Amino acid sequence: MSDRYAGKPFLRLLESYILDAIGHLDPAADASLRAMEPQYREMFGATGSWREIVVGRMQFPDGMQGAVREVWQSGRVRFQQAHGREPDPMEFTRVFVDTKFPH
Repeated sequence: MSDRYAGKPFLRLLESYILDAIGHLDPAADASLRAMEPQYREMFGATGSWREIVVGRMQFPDGMQGAVREVWQSGRVRFQQAHGREPDPMEFTRVFVDTKFPH
């Protein structure tokens, strides 16, 4: 199986942004992302935090994290009703990114 992120360094940032929006970004992952901000700024020719880099590159409007959170919350309820269990935040993130932002 190929590495999802091979040759796609921005994909990991985008997925982290979505995980953050739905409240499931691990604090250690966030700390690691913040520590990498100087490299991300250089890599993507951007300024700001890793979140601001994602927003800028994707040209997200204000309130994007709230909109993603609404999709998660409404879909979560439907998923629970249909499957009798909690949805997997990582799977939601992968499907959301692949559907909304094909790469």
